[in-house]
Amino acid sequence: MKLTLLGTNGWFDTETGNTPCVLLQTEQFDVIFDAGYGFTKVDRYVDGSKPVYLFLSHFHLDHLIGLHTLPKNYFPRGLTILGQPGTRDALNELLGPPFSVPLSTHRYPVQIQELLNGTRPHLPFNLTALPLVHSGPCLGYRLEINGKVITYCTDTGYCENAVILARQADYFMTECALAPGAEPHPGWPHLNPAEAARIAIEAEAQRLILIHFDPTQYPTLSHRKLAEEDARKIFPQSFAGYDGMEFSLT
Repeated sequence: MKLTLLGTNGWFDTETGNTPCVLLQTEQFDVIFDAGYGFTKVDRYVDGSKPVYLFLSHFHLDHLIGLHTLPKNYFPRGLTILGQPGTRDALNELLGPPFSVPLSTHRYPVQIQELLNGTRPHLPFNLTALPLVHSGPCLGYRLEINGKVITYCTDTGYCENAVILARQADYFMTECALAPGAEPHPGWPHLNPAEAARIAIEAEAQRLILIHFDPTQYPTLSHRKLAEEDARKIFPQSFAGYDGMEFSLT
């Protein structure tokens, strides 16, 4: 299996990166987390030979904007989009006239599954989805695939559900919107590197991958390295993500 970070900015694109998207490739299927503008690179990696599962964290545009490029992809084995209740209505509005191309017109099958409390969708892997703490409803995800645990938690402030999802995860991906020592705006919970590292410690995760960097607080990749250094004071296996970064899950 291979994990590739396609978009590691939050909020908007800059020369440091695109907005959030992460690709997990396995022999049986491909998994995508979020569809910011990093999603526009998916067709460079995914050849359509396997089913594709797309997990959406929430409805803020920096996590959805890449979906308007869906027509340039070809997923003949099907695309399944999973998200919180309301995902179907949100996508039908965002991707319908006059804004974009409706999902129903694509040249491959698209299904939407809304994850209701307590439901377990039929998937070729074990999934846990729990609400995070953000300005609006947001889901974090824990996938158990081929003996590995991959956790994706953004956007969020510190919360117990993030710890639960990251428990002994091999790869814990979470946000680092805030610079070292910075505090979130009221009503908009986010994490700084130390807070992300504390979740990793509490969860006994194996590796922490920092993503979703606010480009106003992290204008260069050098600023991200400072976040990595700050996180490593608490959790040594911390990595500041960048677009194109890859991890081999062996």
